Amino acid sequence: MKLVFAVPGDLNTPTGGYVYDKRIVAELRGMGWQVEVLDLGDGFPFADDARLMRARDKLARSPSDVPLVVDGLALGVLPEAATNLCESHRLIALVHHPLAYEAGLRPEQRTALEISEQQALSQVKAVIVTSESTKSLLVSHYRVPAAAIAVVKPGNDRVTAAGGGGERLSLLAVGSLVPRKGYDVLVAALSMLKELPWTMTIAGDRTRDTSTAQQLEQQIASSGLSDRIHLAGAVSDEALAGLYSRADVFVLASRFEGYGMALADATAYGLPVVATNAGAIPEAVPAEASILVPPDDASALANALRRVISEKSFRETLAANARAAASHLPAWRDQATLFARAVEAAA
Repeated sequence: MKLVFAVPGDLNTPTGGYVYDKRIVAELRGMGWQVEVLDLGDGFPFADDARLMRARDKLARSPSDVPLVVDGLALGVLPEAATNLCESHRLIALVHHPLAYEAGLRPEQRTALEISEQQALSQVKAVIVTSESTKSLLVSHYRVPAAAIAVVKPGNDRVTAAGGGGERLSLLAVGSLVPRKGYDVLVAALSMLKELPWTMTIAGDRTRDTSTAQQLEQQIASSGLSDRIHLAGAVSDEALAGLYSRADVFVLASRFEGYGMALADATAYGLPVVATNAGAIPEAVPAEASILVPPDDASALANALRRVISEKSFRETLAANARAAASHLPAWRDQATLFARAVEAAA
């Protein structure tokens, strides 16, 4: 089989969505598929008119006899392109999470994105999503028929369980510094736990939203936590694996997740998880290995962290449960096989 996989920008961008796209492409190629990666340009979903026009032109020139998968980060703001392609191409949308559910949007931006993405999704042959939660959202809020949606969750690599165990517990969070990740809530929670023995590493791109990154740095400094919270920025795969392997607890204060690949990775490393229950997070982490609290509730997050940090036996139970759950996580090849079936069904 042949496939054109259209993505907005560099496939090596260090976010969960791009990691998913990159791994699926690699696995499909390993299965014998001929996959052409089509770069639609950067700046999405807020690309300017010139970038949008170039993206539409690139999609229009893609071969009509080959299935065309378009990442929703771009397709959601290209409804005209979807309309033009729907009759001539086997057009498939890949939705990591609806664009309107990004945090920090103005009301008019949120409304415009929801309308645009709904229009684009109405023109596709099929939709692939990364969680049951996102499927439910598309059915209930975007009027996409359930029968047109295939759920293909991210895969996982087999890794060695984390070691940790220093005098101060090593807390880890992974994700770009954007409002949706709720790092402001995380720092507020940690400021209530200064008497406990912990350090925090946040690994995530600091350039996607420089304003949020600067505000977070200022919040950390004003909270007196500069010597305990380290903003590592975007790190290599090898460095990230090292952070996971040395961590004691994984923390994520997201306001919404379409899946949360970092959470599944934390489970793969056998880490206890403290996170919110927003979006698809309850799907991504086993209940017996985690404590989930409502988003935007710093006090609840602080209480959960206090228990995990203070109660060694409880923390060890969560870790043991995570290690047990890790053996049941799907491999990337398995998920690529499901992805291939979804493409073949649409084709």
